Amino acid sequence: MDRRELRRWLEFYRDLGVDTLWLPETAARPEAMAQEARSAPVTHAAAAATPAEVSRRVDARPAARPATPPQLVPLFDAGPEGDSLERIRADIGDCRRCRLCEGRTTIVFGSGNPQARLVFVGEGPGEDEDLQGLPFVGRAGQLLTQMINNTAAKEGMSVRREDVYICNVVKCRPPKNRTPEPDEMEICGQFLFRQLNVIRPRAICALGATAARALLGAKEGITKLRGRWHMWRDIPVMPTYHPSYLLRPYNQNAKREAWEDLKKVLHYVYDEPPRPLSDF
Repeated sequence: MDRRELRRWLEFYRDLGVDTLWLPETAARPEAMAQEARSAPVTHAAAAATPAEVSRRVDARPAARPATPPQLVPLFDAGPEGDSLERIRADIGDCRRCRLCEGRTTIVFGSGNPQARLVFVGEGPGEDEDLQGLPFVGRAGQLLTQMINNTAAKEGMSVRREDVYICNVVKCRPPKNRTPEPDEMEICGQFLFRQLNVIRPRAICALGATAARALLGAKEGITKLRGRWHMWRDIPVMPTYHPSYLLRPYNQNAKREAWEDLKKVLHYVYDEPPRPLSDF
């Protein structure tokens, strides 16, 4: 199956309001999802159903016993043919898709090397980011810059902040810097996923629990997720603490752990010759 046909089936499910599918682990691949979509009967009533109605119908279907433990597979936005960061930014436009637009000053899309081998994903813009239109430029951003530059230098790597790409789950500042709501993360997540799909980095570093939840669908806290590799599609993801958490004076142990996490990421991404993920 070619990419264009796969995209059509993904869009078919999303148009019906279905965001996730329970599939056996062995079937959690785009080809398998497309095969299931082809075999599913489509009626006029189903096509006209609201997302809530579709959700009830899916929940009401008898569950088949899988051969292997099931997993929750997010239906990502594949993006249009020939997608690019410029096209994604144009598609966002003067976004009014959720309530976050009401209090923002500017949309914070992302910054850095568009061919970066490493992408950092944070939660959302703060006050300084909202004013400047750039991610991680406040106190937490200054700490992130120091973490990248200083850790790389200590490990003998000529890697600087400008060599990576940095973006957030949501592109508008949440009121009073609150945690983004699930619907806000879902709406903005389509653009984040397209950004990652265009850049195709060697690895992603998820900064904080919100970023880890958006990428991995995980319910665990960041202390349980950090320090171990996870996967977003076929790209390794290392969750670690958000720099704003590390700014608190009583988090000395977290600072050491975040440094260890970042060392793993930098060596996996930039070591030459490349080493397998199992080495880290």
